Amino acid sequence: MKIKSIFKLMMLPVAAVLILTGCTKETSEIRLDPALGTNKVFNITSNSATVTGFVVAEGDGFTTRGVCWNTQTGPTIDNSKDSYAGPLTNAAYDVTLTGLSYATTYYARAYATGPEGTVYGEELSFVTKPVVPTLTTLAVTEITGNSASGGGSVTVAGGADVTARGVCWSLTDPPTIDNGKTNNGEGLGDFTSELTELLGNQTYYVRAYATNSAGTGYGPTVSFKTEIDFPAVTTAAVTQITKTSAVSGGDVTYDGGATITARGLCWSTDPDPDLTDNVIPGGEGTGAFVSDLTDLDLNTEYHVRAYATNSKGTVFGSDITFKTLADINKFWVVGSYNGWDNSDNAEFIISTATNPEAEGYVYFPAAGAFKLTTDHSWDDPHTFGDNGSGGLTNPGSDITAPAGYLKIKANITNMTYSVVSTTWGVIGDLNGWGGQVPLTYDPALLVWKGAMHMPAGKWKFRANDSWDYNYGAPAGSLDLVAGGPDIITDVEDDYAITLDLSHPNAYTYRADRWGIAGSATGSWDIDQDMSWDDVNEVFAATLNLVAGEIKFKANDGWDYNLGGDLGALVPGGANIPIAEDGNYTITFDPWALVATVTKN
Repeated sequence: MKIKSIFKLMMLPVAAVLILTGCTKETSEIRLDPALGTNKVFNITSNSATVTGFVVAEGDGFTTRGVCWNTQTGPTIDNSKDSYAGPLTNAAYDVTLTGLSYATTYYARAYATGPEGTVYGEELSFVTKPVVPTLTTLAVTEITGNSASGGGSVTVAGGADVTARGVCWSLTDPPTIDNGKTNNGEGLGDFTSELTELLGNQTYYVRAYATNSAGTGYGPTVSFKTEIDFPAVTTAAVTQITKTSAVSGGDVTYDGGATITARGLCWSTDPDPDLTDNVIPGGEGTGAFVSDLTDLDLNTEYHVRAYATNSKGTVFGSDITFKTLADINKFWVVGSYNGWDNSDNAEFIISTATNPEAEGYVYFPAAGAFKLTTDHSWDDPHTFGDNGSGGLTNPGSDITAPAGYLKIKANITNMTYSVVSTTWGVIGDLNGWGGQVPLTYDPALLVWKGAMHMPAGKWKFRANDSWDYNYGAPAGSLDLVAGGPDIITDVEDDYAITLDLSHPNAYTYRADRWGIAGSATGSWDIDQDMSWDDVNEVFAATLNLVAGEIKFKANDGWDYNLGGDLGALVPGGANIPIAEDGNYTITFDPWALVATVTKN
């Protein structure tokens, strides 16, 4: 109702009161003409609404009062109407209209009938609310153990846009959209739905649904039963791997709706093993199981898959690969060099997957003796010594060790050993492949080291001036290989050479030329070369610097660079500050990792 009309309506009884109070005794019997107001519409639903009428003046009296309505303007009592049957103690009265159509515009007026005829209040309009959609549910077809096809048809939108539709399903009746559901578009009409991730051998209840602003409507419930499905199984990670055994297993997480009659592990050296390969039964039913693989070959890659079987068939878990251990033997070298400390603190020698002979290097500062142990118990089966004729035996006598850097070998297969004192150096184009240029062993760093001027060319590491003991490296690699390819130096310069034989069968080297770069030199990319100072045994450079920062770079690159505190440089460390412009002498020890920066 418009505000202006309401105001006029509310002023009518006020005016009447003023007129009456102003009357003389002779005029007190005057009656006003009958008048009526339509006050408001409330409690609107999809099929009902309540309208309030208001008697402004009764005239000679009303015999009937109520509300009339229509879908066209100007409703009268010749249209739909409903009379008021309540008490007449108040001027206002409420009438509830029923049987309305949803989502429809209606026009309503209060009315009252008396001796003088029927009078009407103001006309009010309102719209009933929509209802949920009406739809049908299709029969379910294409049923498998884990899927099916269904659908439905939205036949009535309910007076509002259908914003979602599909089917919902559950193992209990009735299903709702809070259970599993599909989403198959919007609007009226037919739609099809694919039900997935169902459980096997189960009865499901399905209803089509459609949603509009009034809520969600559902079609009739239909039911169907899935077929028996394949089971589901996972393969367990492989653990406790030894030279000839390992442990795996699986977990049957779903039975497919039928009894699991068999489960276990199949394995092979080929991918995707199945029941035609090696099989380890693991019982029946769902749940986890453990499988022990035995009698495996050394140093061999295997494939394992868990399996599970029900009446539908057999399925497999993922293919997991593992490799058995090689026949690698490790001996701790326990002797006079380490105070006969039979613990993990002792140096060790070890074999490889392709060579059963263990080897390694141990430094003896003085002549002494040692034994080999495969554990730290000192019991006879795990202790090896000399058999009196240069071979191994359990527990045997102490093995004599000369002073020096010893290459020790032991072969548990044929019970042999050897001990050779080695002195290492470099040989190659730098000296015409003559006698080796010696390196110095640093027992604190456990490396052989030396600085020398090298031309662009080839070279190798060699011991005892004998080609029986030499190491090379593949191009671009810092890993040494016994008797391997010549090492290539591309740039003629002074080099810091480092030979690290402290890790058995994992020997490495470095050959580094050193330079200085940074904002203090004018460039972080172009190095200022350093030269080897034979007298002070450091790399050195004298150059002009500006206030800024520097770092030490190997081989004109950033792969290996040093920074941080001058007394304890670290790889990739912080930039080194230069406080002021000037001429500086800089020294650097690439093994001790210390440097000096002195302004001249």
